[in-house]
Amino acid sequence: MRERERKAARGRLDEEMRPFRRAGRQANATQALLRAVRLALRVPVKEMTARMGVNRSVLFELEESEARKTITLRSMARVAKAMGCKVVYGVVPEGGKTLEELAEERMWREALGERVGK
Repeated sequence: MRERERKAARGRLDEEMRPFRRAGRQANATQALLRAVRLALRVPVKEMTARMGVNRSVLFELEESEARKTITLRSMARVAKAMGCKVVYGVVPEGGKTLEELAEERMWREALGERVGK
């Protein structure tokens, strides 16, 4: 991929990921999100477990594993679907930076002979 194409791709991704960057500025912005959404929507546990075909303990374990950051995307999607939602995730630079800013920092570090990934 040529540099011009990379720059265009970063621009598109930066625009698409804007809401995720905003959330990424907060500490633990998405921790325990499944439980928070379930409670906010007032979806009864009984309804969730019936839709998922599991018992209460499985649902609570999935919510806990999401809070511990050990849940799989497949499991998150399954719980979200039972609430009438879907999982959408993003990968953004730390500190609310854009991909373009991060790429420029890397370019300057490389140009100055600094080790990238410090």
